[in-house]
Amino acid sequence: MLFEYLAIALLVIISTLVGLIAIGLGELFGPRRKSKVKDEPYESGMRPIGPGTRRMPVRYYLIAVLFILFDIEVIFFLPWAVTFRQLGLFGLIEMFVFIVILLVGYVYAWKKGALEWE
Repeated sequence: MLFEYLAIALLVIISTLVGLIAIGLGELFGPRRKSKVKDEPYESGMRPIGPGTRRMPVRYYLIAVLFILFDIEVIFFLPWAVTFRQLGLFGLIEMFVFIVILLVGYVYAWKKGALEWE
């Protein structure tokens, strides 16, 4: 019964071994000369000024989450479009309800100012 999964198990084992061997060979034969210049962050050949990271405003993450949310919801249109004729009137009404819920969320985010970029 588990014989069908043998090919997948072998693929996982072999790919893991290839990755580990590649990392091991790099560590074994790779150069190990560390210096202060090599440990500095590199940006376009210029010396870095200040820290390498900066704080991002919360608004950036809010817009990113809203984009992902609405983007994933729009993906549900494809299966509906493929089976549209089989679903009939019931499928059309259900998709209309889905679109109305999506638009209510979009208008709410818009009215709250979540889509404003400063």
